[in-house]
Amino acid sequence: QVQLVESGGGLVQPGGSLRLSCAATGGMFSSYTMGWYRQAPGKEREVLATITHFGGILYADSVKGRFTISRDNAKTTVYLQMNSLKPEDTAVYYCNANIRPGVNAWGQGTQVTVSS
Repeated sequence: QVQLVESGGGLVQPGGSLRLSCAATGGMFSSYTMGWYRQAPGKEREVLATITHFGGILYADSVKGRFTISRDNAKTTVYLQMNSLKPEDTAVYYCNANIRPGVNAWGQGTQVTVSS
């Protein structure tokens, strides 16, 4: 069973940076497409970035150029470097593992608050 644990969230001023980490245990991390999502109050969960097992990356337009997803298969960890943060980036950020079509694992989420 795949378990995901996010860390690195917190309070940051506009224009600041944070690096989120998602540590995976169980399963076969190196074979999964991993992703970062977020959900703001009153809004639907949205995908921010995904990275395939061979390193193919996609970004949502809202974060392109500001966020960077990466993975370390040896550490079974996926990262999200977030720069130039804006108040509208405030949300709970979730890590996702696409284990196979229709089967996903989720972390518990980490809160990111961008405020002065």
